[in-house]
Amino acid sequence: MGLAAGWVTDVPDLSRGQQLKAVGNGVSPQQAYVAYKHLLEYADDGPAGETRQN
Repeated sequence: MGLAAGWVTDVPDLSRGQQLKAVGNGVSPQQAYVAYKHLLEYADDGPAGETRQN
């Protein structure tokens, strides 16, 4: 998941700082997906896997 290998790191003449700046918030969608997924699981199951009573 995410960018293909070398998407940023194989660009000639970019320093490590320039690579990080170029990527910017590129990983935010992947991080948001995982966080939202965990939040939904927590909302369904409650803390520590306890089943919520309706």
